[in-house]
Amino acid sequence: MTTTFLTPQQTSAWQAFLAQLQGIPLITDEAQIARLSQDWHSLSPVLSRQLSDKRGDLIVCPGHEAEVVQVAQACVAHRVPLTIRGGGMANYGQSVPLQGGIVLDMSRMQQICWLKPGSARVEAGVRPLALEKQARDMGWELRLIPSTFRTATMAGFIAGGSGGVGSIAFGGLRARGNVLGVRVVTLEDPPRVLELRGDEIQKVNHGWGLNGILTEVEIPLAPASPWAEAILAFRPEPGETPQQALMRAVRCGYALAASDGIPKRLLSLQAWPIPTYFPALRPLVPEGSHCVQVIYFEPNHEALADLAQEYGGSLCWQKPAGEVGRSPTLMEYCFNHTVLHARAADPGITAIQGKFPAQGGPEMVEHLVEHFGDELMMHFEYNRINGTITGGSGHLVRFSSEERLQEMMRYEKELGCLGPNVHSYLIEEVGRNTPQLILDFKREGDPYGLLNPGKTRCLL
Repeated sequence: MTTTFLTPQQTSAWQAFLAQLQGIPLITDEAQIARLSQDWHSLSPVLSRQLSDKRGDLIVCPGHEAEVVQVAQACVAHRVPLTIRGGGMANYGQSVPLQGGIVLDMSRMQQICWLKPGSARVEAGVRPLALEKQARDMGWELRLIPSTFRTATMAGFIAGGSGGVGSIAFGGLRARGNVLGVRVVTLEDPPRVLELRGDEIQKVNHGWGLNGILTEVEIPLAPASPWAEAILAFRPEPGETPQQALMRAVRCGYALAASDGIPKRLLSLQAWPIPTYFPALRPLVPEGSHCVQVIYFEPNHEALADLAQEYGGSLCWQKPAGEVGRSPTLMEYCFNHTVLHARAADPGITAIQGKFPAQGGPEMVEHLVEHFGDELMMHFEYNRINGTITGGSGHLVRFSSEERLQEMMRYEKELGCLGPNVHSYLIEEVGRNTPQLILDFKREGDPYGLLNPGKTRCLL
């Protein structure tokens, strides 16, 4: 069905809507509305052009679930679109309102409901860093944590993310067991409050807030480990080309990913000149060196050094486990943080998501580097997805035009290594394998199409 949305220009009806929000903090300042209507979609020049002028009409800041239900009831009654915001770390414009309405800022909901050996239950706005600190005090830690752990929210991570630091051991957020439960408010008439567990979690996992408002999430924890950090440098040897040195680094990364005796929390490849975009790490990396960044189980230091030496690499920097929490940390120089740092140094850089399986992946990497030359800088994280090692994340490209970017993505698609399209705000294009149950649940939980409208092709 097609819904006609209420706007502030319909003065009397809008005032009636506002009256239904009585008691909930609202932000009406235009500058703050503009800021809180944006996210990290600016990593894409395509999305920047499409979304930079989008704004909500009002920011609503609930402090607990009852207020979320109150907001949902008001939006349903008056047909006001609602876009959910956590920490604003989304990469594809997930938290940018396309059709006005309200932005529901969940950051005030910061209660840790409970924390016990093996699992935790928190409200939507809890920061991963805060939860990690409390868990480690009990001898536990998050299985998966985003590189944006300082500013992201736990519900935003689950609704908008797909994996992160820890994916080399535990896979992605959609892997069975990585999310234990979620509490969801629908936009039906009247709204329902649902507890989803087991496979039902996939109705909203990485669902972008298209079909329900997450108010609480329950996650498993892992025993805390003494994680050390290291950078392995691969500099061209006499008579060797930079590309040959890069392939040594790539193959070392795959070998390290497959080394089950060396537990890892992060494993990331950064081809030269990407390390030059990291101000805190740049002095630590030898000129011209490709890097493998690793967060690893500290007692395995000798095993790590031996493996690096086998591929002609050297440890150019390391941080002992006792300095966990001190900067720099490699957790903030991986995944889309890599793109963020690079664009801060050179706004002409963006990314293409690639996927490079262990079988045939190194050859794909070599082919792309040879084919595109300086136009492409290889970066990806090694992950373990359903038991299979794969490299995947945003390798950097020098942006010249949208047409050229599309040409590059078509080439990678034909080669068989193109990942999600990070230059689209449609969930079907970004996800490519968006589960049908997410779209089915949108029809059920959002029958008026009020949640984050415009981000899916799903017809109601």
